[in-house]
Amino acid sequence: MLLMGAPNSQSNSVRNSARHKDQMRRIKIEHTTCYRYAEAVTLLPHTLHLRPREGHDIRLESSRLDISPAFEIRWQRDVYSNSVAVVNFHEPASELIITSEVVVEHYGEDLVDIVLPDNAKRFPFLYDPLEQIDLSPYKLSLYPQNHRVIQEWIADIWKPQESIDTVELLTALNNKIANELMYRVREEPGVQSPGETLSLGTGSCRDFATLYIEICRYCGFASRFISGYLLNEGDVYGHPSTHAWSEVYLPDSGWLGFDSTSGLMVTGEHIATAVHRHPESIPPVAGAFLGTPKAKPKLSVEVTVTQL
Repeated sequence: MLLMGAPNSQSNSVRNSARHKDQMRRIKIEHTTCYRYAEAVTLLPHTLHLRPREGHDIRLESSRLDISPAFEIRWQRDVYSNSVAVVNFHEPASELIITSEVVVEHYGEDLVDIVLPDNAKRFPFLYDPLEQIDLSPYKLSLYPQNHRVIQEWIADIWKPQESIDTVELLTALNNKIANELMYRVREEPGVQSPGETLSLGTGSCRDFATLYIEICRYCGFASRFISGYLLNEGDVYGHPSTHAWSEVYLPDSGWLGFDSTSGLMVTGEHIATAVHRHPESIPPVAGAFLGTPKAKPKLSVEVTVTQL
């Protein structure tokens, strides 16, 4: 099913229509991943990015992780402070089932205010030298071969070295992806390159986030990829699923989320599980197995995100 990205009439104040500011939501996330193999296989270690990132806006109320077959689990924090579960299995199996159930208290705001210092209100601007050191990895292009097509695609919004309102630029780029490209559910692993997405005119949420990140980096912004969930995904995109969006770092405002599937800014309905500078590095479930060519697995994923 193909859905057109929703048009957005956001103003430069970047305020999404919303219910209330600072409204706490209790959100339950149920996520089941099932691999069924044609024959018994040896499961190699798997990594899971399923635990929401806690902070001033997210508090984890409860968490349960059920896995079959027999396993042992080790938790760690990666270089981005993501909670990563590393799972080792004790026996061969013809079926792998991973079920995560979490309840979070979400204090995220529905109204997003962007506060910028005078020297960053118009773009281009320079990041503070001390921040520049830490932001450098988030400014590195992942798809430099796509820069020409990106430059042509955004030329109606911004040209190199052209002075423009910073918030207006980021909002217009986000809206352009949502309004001009077709959203589709894509089960294949990995992400499309920005060039592929623009050529096809379609993509999944992770493809749109990848495109937005690369556009921002081409312009000179620090940006990163976010994997997580969206409370109203079933209403907006057709069925509940995992979700992906991006964040851009702005002086005095920090990391701000942009959802290029809807064309809106990230609000209290988004729940992040992992962040990374590379969009292919934080899938919810990743791993491998040893078996014959006949053992090719069938994958099924069920996700439910509900407000309690």
